[in-house]
Order: sequence, then structure tokens, then C-alpha cells
Amino acid sequence: MKYLCLIYEDESRFATTPKPEMDKIMSEYGAFSESIRKSGHHVAGYQLQATDTATTVRSRNGKVSTTDGPFAETKEQLGGFYLIEAKDLNEAVQVASRIPSVRFGSIEVRPIVERNQAAARPAEALASTGAA
Repeated sequence: MKYLCLIYEDESRFATTPKPEMDKIMSEYGAFSESIRKSGHHVAGYQLQATDTATTVRSRNGKVSTTDGPFAETKEQLGGFYLIEAKDLNEAVQVASRIPSVRFGSIEVRPIVERNQAAARPAEALASTGAA
């Protein structure tokens, strides 16, 4: 089963983190990424650009609007993700607990809806998620 590990942290922290510490964290990310590639858990993973590059899209009553920024009500921002393969939630949580940012941010672990799961869902449920 696939799980998305969303990495949340305070991106303003990076401006004040000394370079040697940032280098250490990035090295830890490299080692973590390599370890999950070797173990077969890795599917994909990317760091995201800063939140000032984000655009939020909404559609209300047939009218599409965009707003600069993510506008999440949180002190932490989505900074990146790993898409992993794990046998169950427990294994996914074990993998996520090794992501370096878990020490100063949070990792949200969410299962991915596989196509065969989506096909089994009622059409009205798919329509409400925009997946239809």
C-alpha cells in the first residue's frame, strides 16, 4: 500500500539555522532517502519551493479564483513529501519517524487511494472529492 508522508515545518527556521547545522540536516535527508530506496519503501519524494511561490486555487459557483500563497492556518508549512510503499500504517509510521524533520516539525502520514479502491467507491463519493 502507498502512503504519502507530508513534511511540515516552520520554513522561517531555515533563515536562522547556521550553515553547518543545515548541511547536517540535508546530509541526514540524503541518508534517509538512500535507506528507503535500498529497503524498497521509496516511491517518490521532493522538497517543495518556499510558500511564497504557492498559489491556492478555488472554484465556487462555477467561478475559478486564485490567491497567492498556501493560506493554511498553521505555524508550520508543507515543505516536501515522500511517497512510500509500506505493508500497513504501522510500517509507514516507522518509516516516517525516521524523516529528519520529525525532530522539529511534524510528518502527516496518509494512505493513497489506489485505482482499484476508487472504483469500489460509490460515484457520489468520487464526485464530492473531484476524483470522478
